[in-house]
Amino acid sequence: MADSDSSNTESLDHPFDEVAMQAEQIIHAGGIVYFKFTCQKCGARQTFDVPNKLYTHGNCEECGTTSSLVDNGCNFLVVWQRS
Repeated sequence: MADSDSSNTESLDHPFDEVAMQAEQIIHAGGIVYFKFTCQKCGARQTFDVPNKLYTHGNCEECGTTSSLVDNGCNFLVVWQRS
């Protein structure tokens, strides 16, 4: 099921502080983290294009709404580079 599928009733986002702690561990282990969030107005999944930087708010590229990641949660994807 695609991230943008609005029929998904299970949240793809998790509490901000928990995500921040897990991401910090991954970054220190050499991972590259891209943070994601769900727009609170239209439900579109958004991914920040700057790696290893966690923002407290994000703007939706679909509808222009600003969502609070602190209040509504977020998630991330990880890229591991081969040595």
